[in-house]
Amino acid sequence: MSLSTDAEQQVFAPADSLLRFATAGAVDDGKSTLIGRLLHDSRSLLADQLEMLELAGKERGDEVLDLAMVTDGLRAEREQGITIDVAHRYFETAHRAFIIADTPGHAQYTRNMVTGASTADLAIVLVDARNGLTEQSRRHAVLAGLLRVPRLVLAVNKMDLVGYGQGAFEEITAEFARFTDELELRDVAAIPISALRGDNVVHRSAEMPWYDGPALLEHLEQVHIDEDRSAGDFRLPVQYVIRAQGQDYRGYAGQISGGRVREGAEVLHLPSGLRTRVTSLDTADGALAEARAPQSVSVRLADEIDVGRGDLLCAPDAAPAAATELSVRVCWMSAKSALRPGARLLLKHTTRTVKALVTEVRHQVDVTTLRRDPARELGLNDIGEVGLRLAQPVFCDPYERNRLTGGGLLIDESTHATVGAVMIIEAR
Repeated sequence: MSLSTDAEQQVFAPADSLLRFATAGAVDDGKSTLIGRLLHDSRSLLADQLEMLELAGKERGDEVLDLAMVTDGLRAEREQGITIDVAHRYFETAHRAFIIADTPGHAQYTRNMVTGASTADLAIVLVDARNGLTEQSRRHAVLAGLLRVPRLVLAVNKMDLVGYGQGAFEEITAEFARFTDELELRDVAAIPISALRGDNVVHRSAEMPWYDGPALLEHLEQVHIDEDRSAGDFRLPVQYVIRAQGQDYRGYAGQISGGRVREGAEVLHLPSGLRTRVTSLDTADGALAEARAPQSVSVRLADEIDVGRGDLLCAPDAAPAAATELSVRVCWMSAKSALRPGARLLLKHTTRTVKALVTEVRHQVDVTTLRRDPARELGLNDIGEVGLRLAQPVFCDPYERNRLTGGGLLIDESTHATVGAVMIIEAR
């Protein structure tokens, strides 16, 4: 399941230097303020943005800049002081480029959290140091686990309001560690911060000498993500066939969704089942000897094979399933109708779109406890396990193995609106 954004399409940074991260937490935990602080203190705000913040502050009588306004762009958000949509922001430092997804805190906006975290390399869960872990904190940690976000940061915010006390921080981190152990989330870092004051956000704070770890931005700049993206077996869903006019050139273009491939390597084409070899790997910046996920490439093949959009090039000895029956976890996103057995939808899986029939709704997942409750339908923001029967096979992996070939979108046939996000559990 990959939900792309306009912000992503505008980024030209090298794929291995770009970190996508999502922020989550309960309402008023300071997500938007944190992002505003990151942008402000890293000098990533434009002059007119600063001027806007200063003017707005004067109009409202604020003594300090309201940095949350950097991301709270909707009028309703500005008036209520909350986040109700996913705001994406791009910035870069000398070490790395970033795309930030600021996701809502309310339970009724679970679908927005799923959207924001679906392509994230890392999730930041904010907790108010005064309140400790809340139901929403747990909910967002569970969602990060369900979405297989590789890394998690617990940002204990508003440390200035508890006197920068070490005890408050350690009590929250100990409780969070017990909770994430149950979720089998292993790569978790904890950082005490004050987004309002700027402590440990971009620069390390003198107010907490007992903390000897990095500031949040330092951690984000240093975290390794290359191995996450290029791990696993080679997968290249074909998006487009390139034919150069007047030249003997035929390339098969797409974004590598798993593993890596070298020039001369043997690959398998699906659905034909034919094997061939890679003769070249071309990019906008020139030819490569080796390419890895998530790079976009044009692959030339040694043999004449009928390859088109929706086909897959993959590792010959580790092919994905060619499945027409799927057990999937669905986050239902439609407010107009519930997901029920018998529903006819479209499944968009990588570059392939096929007709799908909902054969059964098995259960609903309680996203604060992971308990499975019997269910006959899924409503807006519900997450549950569903059976799908497809009119044509898709070439897929379990979501826990590959988030791209293991995910997809459900689309309404008549309106073409996206109504659900899919994580594949089992394929046959």
